[in-house]
Amino acid sequence: MSFQKAILQKYADDNGFRNTAFFVDDGYSGTNFNRPDWQRLMGLVDEGKISTIIVKDMSRLGRDYLQVGMYTEMVFPNNDIRFIAINNGVDSINGTENDMTPFINIFNEFYAKDTSRKIRAVFKAKGQAGKPLSTNPPYGYIKDPNDKSHWIIEEKSAAVVREIFQLCVDGYGPSQICGIMMQKGYMNPTAYMRSIGVKKPDNRTVGDDYTWQPSTVTHILERREYLGCTVNFKTYRKSYKCKKQLKNDPSEWQVFEGTHDPIITKEEFDIVQRIRDGRRRPTPMGEMPALSGMVYCADCGRKLYQVRCTTMKQKEYMVCSGYRKIKGACTSHQIRNEVIENLLLEKLQNLLAFIGRHEDIFVRLKSAQSKEGREHDIREYKRELEQATARMQKLDTIIQRLYEDNLDGKISDDRFGKMTASYEQEQTELEARTAELHTILAEAKAKSDGIESFLKIVRGRMTVTELTPMIIREFVDKIYVHQAVDFEGQRIQQIDIAWNFIGVFDPPESDLELIKGKSA
Repeated sequence: MSFQKAILQKYADDNGFRNTAFFVDDGYSGTNFNRPDWQRLMGLVDEGKISTIIVKDMSRLGRDYLQVGMYTEMVFPNNDIRFIAINNGVDSINGTENDMTPFINIFNEFYAKDTSRKIRAVFKAKGQAGKPLSTNPPYGYIKDPNDKSHWIIEEKSAAVVREIFQLCVDGYGPSQICGIMMQKGYMNPTAYMRSIGVKKPDNRTVGDDYTWQPSTVTHILERREYLGCTVNFKTYRKSYKCKKQLKNDPSEWQVFEGTHDPIITKEEFDIVQRIRDGRRRPTPMGEMPALSGMVYCADCGRKLYQVRCTTMKQKEYMVCSGYRKIKGACTSHQIRNEVIENLLLEKLQNLLAFIGRHEDIFVRLKSAQSKEGREHDIREYKRELEQATARMQKLDTIIQRLYEDNLDGKISDDRFGKMTASYEQEQTELEARTAELHTILAEAKAKSDGIESFLKIVRGRMTVTELTPMIIREFVDKIYVHQAVDFEGQRIQQIDIAWNFIGVFDPPESDLELIKGKSA
């Protein structure tokens, strides 16, 4: 940069230019015209304070030939500004010397485009090799001093990450977690990383160092990097001229496992993702029910949510959201929170007791159940895929015949257009469904039955005496409530519990009786 300044200053002195000033945008791309000093220069141009602009060569003005052309052919002449590019021999005061200017601009843009293409190729190869593409590691990690492409855990910030995940498991939402972070005086990730010497873009003022945003917490809770994975190609840019990053579909991501030490276990991460998917919401009175977002109607599939009643001894009960919001959509499925929680605790204690005494029987029973269910699903999906494929082939034949009938004059163009539009719409929907079925079948074949993952949770909590939000999220996936029925004058209501990783499972009654008998 100092060399370029020397060249410009010498040229100005030798040619009698006085009252000069430098406008420097060091570190900015020539394809970007939102550069700070360039904008400052344009502000002075608008004020009429600039008479001459001198650059070392045309590429120093910019590498977008349309933008450069707009300034050299329109903006500068309209403001009576003389433009000089020393190395290119361009001087707007001499029009004949400017004939090559558009070609120079095009070549400069080609150079920028070619450089961008080569850089993209290098980054793609690096990303496909499992090397991190991000400039800085996520909060909780720092670069390994001995290998810049390897991340190591930064313990102080990693402890905050673990706390954030634990708070989510305990039932706190992003906004509530932000409040706790600020109450405890934790610096936000950007400020903390800056404090330990990591350079990160930061638009905050110093007073904002301890301000946390819900989006920051949400971002932390969703990052698979905390499992020890490198996740590449999460974003892309449409063009080297466009600086805005767009999000790739997760199917386009490339995930490399075991590239660094994990901060969060897979079990913890999966629990948090299920909580996030459940979208727990507080009641209008600000309460956060322990079962919020986990109880579903067994008939319509909608969620049950909590309602308070001042006329009942037990004030909190749950009803089907479909029944409350859409007339005739479903029945109430009304049930007291206390009933669900008591049954859940009883079933969980029975299940833990059964596994503690008969783990081998549990594994054998659940393995057979999972295999049978999985094979049944695969058969159904394969059948649907075969039917969809056959229908698409038939539609091809129908459309071909319609086309021939239209050519022969058997059907009018208007009729042909309406009929083919309907068939083509059906074909488009079938193509989307077949693609979805291929994905489902691929996942079904590769999916583990989850028994070992569930046993890891069980072994960590062989005894449960009360339910907490964390315990519920660790063990329970969903709870299904059926509509109550009257049987011989009694109100009977079925509740099904789907456990994490294994789905619905109830120990055999005979084994339960055996356990109770030995425990007495």
